[in-house]
Amino acid sequence: MKFLGVIPARFASTRFPGKPLVKIGNKTMIERVYEQVNGVVDKAVVATDDTRIFDAVKAFGGEVVMTSEHHKSGTDRCFEAFTNLGGGYDVVVNIQGDEPFIKPEQIELVKSCFDSRDTQLATLVKAFKETDSFEDLFNPNSPKVVLNHNS
Repeated sequence: MKFLGVIPARFASTRFPGKPLVKIGNKTMIERVYEQVNGVVDKAVVATDDTRIFDAVKAFGGEVVMTSEHHKSGTDRCFEAFTNLGGGYDVVVNIQGDEPFIKPEQIELVKSCFDSRDTQLATLVKAFKETDSFEDLFNPNSPKVVLNHNS
């Protein structure tokens, strides 16, 4: 099975414009995400609508494709990148461009979901803990997932 890792990244975020290019130590956030993903999937690519991000990815030697600025979600951007690359992949893994500390093991865990031919979609989730705050639970910027006994 061939896996394409797409990292959607846009400059014009409402909450934090330019976030992918923010330096964490001596590297940009997008470079750190790319490094965590590259080599774990068959191909890793950043999908962006911004020439500043495009140029930054090229500068560190990453693969990048330009996408439309009219997408409503990172998933739409991932689909355009997949389409532009001409297919040839069985699974597209959408890796958030603002997760510089994602672990390769987490990507491997998502990939392992596709060992079952029945899997059409998989996503990483983590359980709320008793120590998590009430504000965390109701934070509209943090998606929630409810699982049944079959996950």
